[in-house]
Amino acid sequence: MRPELLVDSWQPTRDTVHMWTQIVGKIRMALTPPINHWWHVTLSLSARGLATGPIPIPMGVLDIEFDFVEHQLVVRTSDGGRRAFPLAGQSVASFYEQTFRALGELGIAVEIHPVPNEVAVAIPFADDTTHCTYDPEQAEAFWRQLIDADRQLREFRSGFVGKASPVHYFWGAMDLAVTRFSGRTAPRHPGGAPNCPDSVMLEGYSHELSSAGFWPGGGAEGAYYSYAYPAPEGFAAAAVPEGAFFSEELGEFLLPYETVRRSADPDALVQEFLQATYRAAADLGGWPGLLAAPDTEAAR
Repeated sequence: MRPELLVDSWQPTRDTVHMWTQIVGKIRMALTPPINHWWHVTLSLSARGLATGPIPIPMGVLDIEFDFVEHQLVVRTSDGGRRAFPLAGQSVASFYEQTFRALGELGIAVEIHPVPNEVAVAIPFADDTTHCTYDPEQAEAFWRQLIDADRQLREFRSGFVGKASPVHYFWGAMDLAVTRFSGRTAPRHPGGAPNCPDSVMLEGYSHELSSAGFWPGGGAEGAYYSYAYPAPEGFAAAAVPEGAFFSEELGEFLLPYETVRRSADPDALVQEFLQATYRAAADLGGWPGLLAAPDTEAAR
């Protein structure tokens, strides 16, 4: 069952959760060896919410999970250490304080840049009592949208034999994404993301790519998106399934989640959108060999 979650209806919770995931993502970034395109900073879907996965620490492994079933943050270490606290009732400031208290109690020392990125107004985490709303039903509904999107993006990723990212959650823009690469370098990215060093975009877009994902924007209930960098000539005019369109404002194709949810065959529609937009990027960009995988059913 695909949940109905109007973007406007959950903005206070969305903005609070966004800041919380930035805090946890920055902890992972500070403790994890770098990987190209910032793949070491992301969160991933789990059976209970969003999680860092294993983070190396001197005494073993740390992981941090947003549990959207019991609505708590859980901090665990491989030596059996565990701390948890409820998400409801937390401002960004109190969440920040409690997260670092839990890490300290588990013997983990870490420093982060304590200010959010990719947002127009960047309130330092320790001072942010503005964002303090958490509706459990809304947070769970968003997580279930991510479950749906994760399944779709993993299916799409399986049909590519070239370099491709994992399916992962970028806390800067609050999107679940997967990216394919042609293998060629890209023109220097101009940067310009709010409260984000240009070096972040330079690394993220160092190579020619086609990226797709899901984010809680672009439609009344969020949207699947797809873009190319650099966008080849004619990309914006490429044919896409009915209900999808190219946003001149955002510079990417969008397929609103409500269109998917109401479709007679939602899975087929999403896969058609993902394939059509990738093929536009690869065909018009002259990607070498088009990097298509053999038919997965035939391979079985």
